[in-house]
Amino acid sequence: VGDNVGDVAGMGADLFGSYVATILATMVLGQEIDAKTDNFGGMSPILLPMVICGLGIIFSIIGTWFVTIKGEKSNVQNALNLGNWSSIVITAVASFFIVKWMLPATLSLRGYEFTSMNVFYAIMVGLVVGTIMSIVTEYYTAMGKAPVNSIIQQSSTGHATNIIAGLSVGMKSTVIPILVLAAGIMASYYFAGLYGVAIAAAGMMATTAMQLAIDAFGPIADNAGGIAEMSQLPPEVRERTDNLDAVGNTTAATGKGFAIASAALTSLALFAAFVGIAGITAIDIYKAPVLAGLFVGGMIPFVFSALCIQAVGKAAMDMVQEVRRQFREIPGIMEYKAKPEYEKCVAISTKASIREMMLPGAIALITPVIVGFTFGPEVLGGLLAGVTVSGVLMGIFQSNAGGAWDNAKKSFEKGVEINGEMYFKKSEPHKASVTGDTVGDPFKDTSGPSMNILIKLMSIVSLVIAPYIAISSSNADKMIEVRKQIEVIKNIDSAGVERTDTIKNEIDTLINR
Repeated sequence: VGDNVGDVAGMGADLFGSYVATILATMVLGQEIDAKTDNFGGMSPILLPMVICGLGIIFSIIGTWFVTIKGEKSNVQNALNLGNWSSIVITAVASFFIVKWMLPATLSLRGYEFTSMNVFYAIMVGLVVGTIMSIVTEYYTAMGKAPVNSIIQQSSTGHATNIIAGLSVGMKSTVIPILVLAAGIMASYYFAGLYGVAIAAAGMMATTAMQLAIDAFGPIADNAGGIAEMSQLPPEVRERTDNLDAVGNTTAATGKGFAIASAALTSLALFAAFVGIAGITAIDIYKAPVLAGLFVGGMIPFVFSALCIQAVGKAAMDMVQEVRRQFREIPGIMEYKAKPEYEKCVAISTKASIREMMLPGAIALITPVIVGFTFGPEVLGGLLAGVTVSGVLMGIFQSNAGGAWDNAKKSFEKGVEINGEMYFKKSEPHKASVTGDTVGDPFKDTSGPSMNILIKLMSIVSLVIAPYIAISSSNADKMIEVRKQIEVIKNIDSAGVERTDTIKNEIDTLINR
């Protein structure tokens, strides 16, 4: 139940949120573009993200046709990768013709001029970034790769060294994805300005359906393995499900990597839309309030992550106590003579997840409102920048560390060689890997993916309130100008009482305007 809720329904909601938010942000930026010479009455920059993402669903379905297994020894991961890459290639080819058909030859956004072909190049950047992020995540979390093997080797010396190795792998796994994201942002901006960044995110999200299908493969295979074991099916059946489950752990991790990359580009597109609506020309980090907002924003993902992990710990304690109670009070469970009360464990996790997420949700919703209306749009922009950078790093680190810990534990089921000796399940190194996996589960299944929701939700809330805080900021600027005018006039003539009354009337008139 937990796998289905977390890795299917949860990831589906996450990717769907990125999908919709990306289209929304691109449309907001597109309405600022002057494209009167197109065939859609100047609406082509607004319609383009919807067309690309809509057709991407069809291309993802076509991509599933390429996922084929020819025999027992076929590589499942390669088959899934072929389907994924096929959908990406088809989307890239179709995007070329869509852009040529819809957009005029030249466009301009906020003084940045670019061509329709540059928009296509930006879409290609988004597709490439998504592909590389999936490949890098697969490397850091797949069985047989150097990062997972390093965790296995350090499991031989105890539980603590297993934890240390997993943390190290997770931290190192942030380097390449961040460099890829940075290069993608710069390249897409070079090609088509802020619209290029937004349409790159739309290009990445075009294959969301395929990414979600690959991600759902993991919990489906995991559930199949659990059913096979509980049903006491032959060993060869369990061996096949174990192979699928190992691939499923990697696909789940790559799906999370894709989700983090999409959330990063989506939040950047939303940020660009927010800046335009709020009327900000520049965010000056030399200003103390902006710098303070940047630091507070960098802190929020840590608090959010801590609350999520704490919630998992509380729910786990309640569930362990319930399981122990059932073993005490319901005889015959281990002998398969009595049926456990499964629904009570499900109810505990359901109630805990809803109850414990109230505070983190309130932080994500209320913080932008308080900062925006109290300090203005520029400080809120600094807050969003801090949240995005810190949240993306935290999400990549936790998701990859958790995935690597999980596959390190899975490796012992087939047997691993450590210092010339073979170790299997129930050995001491395996017990250390189980500890690492226990720590990694809330990392990769709770706090890591929650970073995507945090940065997108805060960006969306900021975009919604942008018109109101822009008006407030504008009025504040006018009042400052009026005060300056009073001082100048008083310096010129400060003796007459009647002159002072005239000045007061003039002030009231200016403020009311």
